[in-house]
Amino acid sequence: MDWLVNTVYYVVPFIVLLGILVFVHEFGHFIVARLTGVQVEAFSIGFGKTLWSRKDAKGTTWKISAVPLGGYCQFLGDADASSSTADEKAEELSEEQKKVAFPYQNPFKKLAIVLAGPGANYLFAIVVFAAIFYFVGKIAFPPVVGEVFKDSAADAAGIIPNDRILTINGHKITYFEDIRKEVDLITDGRATVELLRDGKTLTFPLKEIEVQEYDGQTSKRPMLGVKSVNAIEVEQEKLSLWGAVKEACQETWDVTEATLRGVGQMITGKRSGEELGGIVRIAEMSGDISKKSGLLDFIVFMCLLSINLGLINLFPIPVLDGGHVVIYLIEIVTGKEINNKLKDSLFKVGFSLIIALMVFATWNDMVRLFHRWFA
Repeated sequence: MDWLVNTVYYVVPFIVLLGILVFVHEFGHFIVARLTGVQVEAFSIGFGKTLWSRKDAKGTTWKISAVPLGGYCQFLGDADASSSTADEKAEELSEEQKKVAFPYQNPFKKLAIVLAGPGANYLFAIVVFAAIFYFVGKIAFPPVVGEVFKDSAADAAGIIPNDRILTINGHKITYFEDIRKEVDLITDGRATVELLRDGKTLTFPLKEIEVQEYDGQTSKRPMLGVKSVNAIEVEQEKLSLWGAVKEACQETWDVTEATLRGVGQMITGKRSGEELGGIVRIAEMSGDISKKSGLLDFIVFMCLLSINLGLINLFPIPVLDGGHVVIYLIEIVTGKEINNKLKDSLFKVGFSLIIALMVFATWNDMVRLFHRWFA
């Protein structure tokens, strides 16, 4: 029966999580396309064989497909679901159909439709965060160690997952982000950490805290080498509606900034590419949260993932929304449409890059799972 329990805890939450976020993202594209008069041919959650479909009064086929690892909006005149190039038969459309076909829209309208997907992911996170802050209370990530990076100062000192850091150099640590603030103040590479482990208070001396570049240029930052645990705590602090919205926007920005900093560290080689995770990692994390934590933790995780989905889609890689944004901005500046053959070549390169990253991330996920299962 273990396989059934694991299916409930890992597969079901993952499908629900991904389904909601994909729907939010694609609905952003869909609603702006509808508002700007572009015909949406299909709206699909998932890829591959259609399991369920229904055509609405405006000609859009709503579908649930067999492979729940994404989704798409396909517009009239598109050669494929990525809107990379126009359909070869688009020229055969009537003049009335061309008025609502995506390839024949001006670049400003195309830009708005493309940006609406990531924008919807960000808006979703802000709205849900604001609702949590207003109705439940402010959330905080406790200073509990979720993962210790290999060969880091924390690893050398003997800090392990589930340790709760109480003080650093005598300064109280209330939230996980306080760890970074205190470590930033260390100038000689040494510190004393007091932590709670299995109900006992322990003290560890930290030596030779490595100072690493975090922006790829000149700025330096001491690195302790720990990652947060996938859990939250709720503070009983009442916020006004406006205060909740402000806090939600700040939380969304903080997540964005932290993600960009992490990506920058990977690109510059200051952070291991082994930390890059993919679909399997998301399934693992969503399962762990659903199994060990409550609904609120799952909703917060969904918001964090929504922000990351929106941000990653804005990266200027062909096939992703960010690649489309770059192309449409070039067309706006030059006043000329980029050649379809060049677009097709760019999107093939982008697709190959995305596949390579997915394979690499999946390999990391499988290695992580192997160590988790057999360590």
